[in-house]
Amino acid sequence: MTTEVTPNDPLPAPAETMKGFRAFAELVLRIGSSTKTNVKLDALVQYFHGADDKDKVWMIAIFSGRRPKRVVNSTQLATWAVELIDLPFWLFEESYGTVGDLAETIALLLPENPQEVAKAEPLHYYIEQLMHLGRQSEEARKYFILESWQEMGFAERFVFNKLITGGFRIGVSQKLMVNALAKTVKAEPSVIAHRISGNWDPSTITFSDLLSEEAQATDYSKPYPFYLAYAIEEPELEGLGAPSEWQAEWKWDGIRGQLIKRNNELFVWSRGEELMTEKFPEYGALLDQLPDGVVLDGEIIPSVDGAPLPFALLQTRIGRKNVTKKQLQEAPIAFFAYDLLEWAGEDWRTRPLSERRAKLEEVVRAAKHPILLLSEAVAFGSWTELAELRKGSREKGAEGFMLKRKASTYQVGRKRGDWWKWKIDPLTIDAVMIYAQKGAGRRSNLYTDYTFAVRDGDKLVPFTKAYSGLTDKEFAQVDAFVKRNSLEKFGPVRTVKPELVFEIAFEGIAASNRHKSGVALRFPRISRWRQDKKADEINTLEELKQLLEVYGTPPPAPPREGGER
Repeated sequence: MTTEVTPNDPLPAPAETMKGFRAFAELVLRIGSSTKTNVKLDALVQYFHGADDKDKVWMIAIFSGRRPKRVVNSTQLATWAVELIDLPFWLFEESYGTVGDLAETIALLLPENPQEVAKAEPLHYYIEQLMHLGRQSEEARKYFILESWQEMGFAERFVFNKLITGGFRIGVSQKLMVNALAKTVKAEPSVIAHRISGNWDPSTITFSDLLSEEAQATDYSKPYPFYLAYAIEEPELEGLGAPSEWQAEWKWDGIRGQLIKRNNELFVWSRGEELMTEKFPEYGALLDQLPDGVVLDGEIIPSVDGAPLPFALLQTRIGRKNVTKKQLQEAPIAFFAYDLLEWAGEDWRTRPLSERRAKLEEVVRAAKHPILLLSEAVAFGSWTELAELRKGSREKGAEGFMLKRKASTYQVGRKRGDWWKWKIDPLTIDAVMIYAQKGAGRRSNLYTDYTFAVRDGDKLVPFTKAYSGLTDKEFAQVDAFVKRNSLEKFGPVRTVKPELVFEIAFEGIAASNRHKSGVALRFPRISRWRQDKKADEINTLEELKQLLEVYGTPPPAPPREGGER
C-alpha cells in the first residue's frame, strides 16, 4: 500500500544534467562487488569522465567521508518502509537481522518497480533535497523518501538508503580515488591528494575550483596528505641496510596530526582530515611562538612535564563539542613534532628527512614552549642494539619504534621502503566467549561479534568485545557452535555455553568505571583460538587487574596552581 502524505513546503527543483543518480549507484555496486584494484580504478575513471561536475564533487566528498548531516533516523526509515510494503514489523526485524544492513534490507523488501525508472536526477539533486529536508517537517521527509523509492530500481534504492543512513563503507582507498582523479585531469597523484584535502564544502565548491592551484592558495588551513608506514618484523631489519642510514624514533600512541600556522592563524588537523583546532585550545599559545608559513607533522599526546601519558586520558576529550576546564586540567596535551612539511610558505616535502629534521629542531628550540616537544631521535649502532632498546617501549609510553630513511622525502599515503613501524608485541589474555551477535555486511548471516569474560572466583565477568582475528573457516566453525549451544536470546544477542577459549590481544589497558570488570582495553582483537585450553584455564579478573597496575593509565595528575600543566 502507499501512504498518502503531502509536504508542507515545496522542495527545490532538480537541476538539468546529462548523467543521473543511476550512474553513481552502479559505481557503488560495481566497486562493492569486486576485490580487484584495476576494476575499481577503471570504474572510478569511467565515472569521472561521464558524470556531471557537481556529482563528481559530491562523489569525492562521500568517498572521503564528507557526508551530509542525517535528517532521518533508522527507526523512521524502517517504519515508513514497513508501512509502504504492508509487512509486520517483527518480520521486518527478522529480515534485518538476517541481512545485517538496514539500507539493503529495505531495498530488498520494497516491491520491484514495474516500469523502467524514467527520472534521471543527478546525485547532487538527492543530496540537496535531503539537506533541504533538514529544515522541514517529518511529514515532508516521509513524502520525499516514499516518492523517491517508488521511482527507483534496487541499485538506486540501496545507495539512496545509504545516503540517508550515512552508512557508506566503500572499498575505495583515498589513494585509489586520487589515482583515478589524476588519470582524469592529467595531474600528479600527490598534487591531487593535496588539493582534495582540507576544509572544503561540497555544496558550494565547483569541481574546477576544488582541483585548481588558485583555490588551494587561498585556503590557509589546508593540510598535506599524511605519509604512512608499513609494519616490519625483526627478521626483516637486516634487509634495510646500514643502521647509519636510518633515523629511529619512538612510536607514540596519540592522534596523528598537523599543526599549521599560515596568515597569522593556527590550525590543527587530524589524520582523518578533521579540523580539531577548537578541541585543543592549548595550542593557541603557539600562535605567537611559531613563524608564519610553517606546517609540523606529529602526534597529539596527553603529556605532563614532557613525558607522554596513556592514550586513554585523551579519550576523555575526543568527541566532545566543548572541552571543560576540568578536562583540560585532567588531560593536558602536548604536540610531539617529528617532521616539518612547510617552511616560510614553501613545501619542503621533497627535501630529505635529514634536512627537514634539522630545520624542525630549530623551530622547536625557537618556540621554547612546553606544549611543543621534539620527538626524540634514538641513537643506535646496530639493529641488535635497537632491538634491546625496543624492549623498554612501554616504560617510555611508546608502542615501539618508527624507522625512517634519512634520505627519504615525505610521500603521500602508505608507501613501502622508506618509513616502517616496528611495534612491540601486544598484551594478551585468555578469555571465554559468553555472548555472540551476528556481524554486518558479508558476515551478516554469521555470528562473528563476540563478548569475552575472565574468571572471578566462580563467576564469569565480561570485560571486552572483539570481532576480528579469525579466518573465514574459523568464523564458520564458531557460528555453528553458537547455533548449537545458545542458552538465551536478548534481541540480536545470544548467550552461549562458556566453552570456547580465545587469546585476546590489545594495545593498552585503562581503569574504567563504565565497565563491570573495571577495565577498558585499547584495540582488542582475537589473536588466536585456544582450542588447547578449557574454560576453567582462562585468566582471572585479578590477573587482568595486574596488567592494569603494570601497564594501565594512572589517575589524572592534579592541576597546578593557576591551572598550569
